[in-house]
Amino acid sequence: MKKALIFDCDGVLGDTEQFGHLVAFNQMWKELGVPWAWTVEEYGRKLKIGGGKERMASLFSEPAFLKAWAAAPADEAARKDTVAAWHKRKTEIYREIIRSGRIPARSGVKRISEEALATGWLLAVASTSAPEAVNAVLRHVMGEATAGRFSVVLAGDVVKAKKPAPDIYLMAAQELGVPPEACVVVEDSNNGVESAYRAQMKCVGTVSGYTRAEDFSHASIVLTCLGDPGGEKCEVLENRSAARPVGCFRVGDLETVLAGGALEGASR
Repeated sequence: MKKALIFDCDGVLGDTEQFGHLVAFNQMWKELGVPWAWTVEEYGRKLKIGGGKERMASLFSEPAFLKAWAAAPADEAARKDTVAAWHKRKTEIYREIIRSGRIPARSGVKRISEEALATGWLLAVASTSAPEAVNAVLRHVMGEATAGRFSVVLAGDVVKAKKPAPDIYLMAAQELGVPPEACVVVEDSNNGVESAYRAQMKCVGTVSGYTRAEDFSHASIVLTCLGDPGGEKCEVLENRSAARPVGCFRVGDLETVLAGGALEGASR
């Protein structure tokens, strides 16, 4: 049976949220003359909302934002157009940040991708970020050769219901031609873990600075990172699997997580 390793993008492939997306949002508003900027803490709260456009759209229900920007459109259609324009420019800025090399890859993601490919696993990315941004991060982190071997890259508005709904992971499994029970997801947030869990997929949590305090109880194992020999080592924070990684989470650990029984209560 074919097996698949599916990555989220932001916070999983690279530490992109604080040092990429947040910077891009705030630069975009400054360029467009919108008197608004998210602090690190405010953006952390916004990450509970799946999707960049959805996060920006939520501002129109916040009195502080409407007070700060007197020219904010009141009409729903105009607000939608405004958010689309914001998102377009923000994505351009974000891609420039990624190309600059300022955002390092998270430890172990390239290594385990190459190990998985060598042992017959299929690779995919499933993210709610814009397609251009996801592809830029993937190429930056994996290199062109390894990125080109990913079978499926899903991003943006490919599904109506975003994480924590299971839709994007179920779509990934369908496009890969692999049943959900043969997939392992790598996620860094509660929304992502819940999405994988509801899709009946095993999940490896790799916490990020924004998500370390979140609920990862539906992940099979929770790590500080995947780890690299000679580099950052992984530490096990929670473990509901038979895997016992030491320093690095390897393909053998991945196989062990996949072989474990479904977490109680998982349902599509």
